[in-house]
Amino acid sequence: MRLRRSLHFVPGGNDKMLNKALDLPADSLILDLEDSVTPDRKINAREEVCEWLAQADFKQQEKLVRINPMDSQWGRDDLEAVLQHRPDGIVLPKVLDLKAVHAVDQLITNQEKLAGADYSDIKLVLIGTEMAAAVFNLQQMVNHERVSGVTWGAEDLSVSLGARAKRDENGNYLEVFSFVRSMCLLAAVAAKVQPIDAVYVDIKNTKGLRKECRAAADMGFTGKLSIHPDQIDIVNQAFTPSHAELEAALELVAAFEEHAARGEMAFKHQGEMVDMPHLKRAQYLLDMFGRNKAGEG
Repeated sequence: MRLRRSLHFVPGGNDKMLNKALDLPADSLILDLEDSVTPDRKINAREEVCEWLAQADFKQQEKLVRINPMDSQWGRDDLEAVLQHRPDGIVLPKVLDLKAVHAVDQLITNQEKLAGADYSDIKLVLIGTEMAAAVFNLQQMVNHERVSGVTWGAEDLSVSLGARAKRDENGNYLEVFSFVRSMCLLAAVAAKVQPIDAVYVDIKNTKGLRKECRAAADMGFTGKLSIHPDQIDIVNQAFTPSHAELEAALELVAAFEEHAARGEMAFKHQGEMVDMPHLKRAQYLLDMFGRNKAGEG
């Protein structure tokens, strides 16, 4: 699984914001053709994003493109155009069900054949909860070999629900949004794809962002969408294990090796019983980050 702690939106066609984003510490950049682009700018923005993909130096940043919904007048043309410039992945909005994922996969395969190229490494990140009906299809839609991650969206979902608010007076999500957030996490983990938390739209509230990132990481999310440069360091820190956590993971793996030699895969370690789920978690941390990539904690 690719390291995606921060996935940062860059409005399509805005050269100034792209140039700034290329120097930001975001793991992934989402070049946006959907919500940040007005209808009269859709075609021009598409051309400019294709130019970015062809010419910009993204260094180690993952190049993702959020296309317009496939049932819009721009979605298919967006997909066909950006595929020619080999993004690392497509962020697919307004996904309703597995049938929609299959349809996009087939279009990518068709374009692959026409181009005489290999697009098998171009993955899909689904925004899987923007419509109420989609929530019930999350488990199915993420179970596709081209899907590498799934996130959820409170903003569009609130429109679908006709909700008057998304959070309570303390800034916590109302029950239905918390439920959808949990469903996104569970579906992702069950399908072995990355669970990505939604954007935090109150961009000046850094305290609230830290709290939400910490809760998301504690739950099991491994990354979060960002919409403002000032959010990226906070997000990265929240989803990076500390040196102490990595040292503990190393010690736990070593303990498992010692006990496995004696035929024991469940034992007491640091005052608690551990077994295979603890080992898998420790191995994941070490595989993704390693000893030298730990944050400050």
